Amino acid sequence: PVSPQLADSEFSPVFRLLTIFAYGTYADYLAEAANLPPLTEAQKNKLRHLSVVTLAAKIKCIPYSVLLEQLQLKNVRQLEDLVIEAVYADVLRGSLDQRNQRLEVDYSIGRDIRREELSTITRTLQEWCQGCEVVLSGIEEQVSRANQHKEQQLALKQQIESEVANLKKTIKVTTAAAAAATSQDPEQHLTELREPAPGTNQRQASKKTSKAKGLRSSAKIWSKSN
Repeated sequence: PVSPQLADSEFSPVFRLLTIFAYGTYADYLAEAANLPPLTEAQKNKLRHLSVVTLAAKIKCIPYSVLLEQLQLKNVRQLEDLVIEAVYADVLRGSLDQRNQRLEVDYSIGRDIRREELSTITRTLQEWCQGCEVVLSGIEEQVSRANQHKEQQLALKQQIESEVANLKKTIKVTTAAAAAATSQDPEQHLTELREPAPGTNQRQASKKTSKAKGLRSSAKIWSKSN
């Protein structure tokens, strides 16, 4: 910052010029050029660079017409050369949109701050902090809702898994009971296939005996009749 003690001394014109380089623009210098020390071309270009920075703080797409007026340049070629110099000096970063005749600023350096601007900056920072608190509160609320939803889904999953496990046990027990009631021992089943039941053999034997006796009786009757 420029020392205010120079304002009331014999170097007051220099103090005003330094103030313009710290806070002002090339247009401010031209308005008071008669009462200020003259500038070299290098100094003028330096002040023009700072003027572009001041404009970039207000608008990111600066029309060529505004730049030509504020910087008091004769043509677009001089303007583009000046902007290229500022880019190489790392005063700002951006691109020249020749089709739409404008400067698109991505980044620019900061300038010194006047004391009367401190209250505005403080208010802006307070508003920014309040906005951050609102956003943080919203994020915390969203996190809380997400955790509740996660817990509900986890409880539902556990309930479903428990019901599935119980259902599997029920099906297994029911299937085992049904198999025990209806199934037979495989070896016993094969034995029954090989050896008929005793009652069945007796009935078949008696039938065969009766049939044989009948045939013999028939044969005797046939012989007597002959």
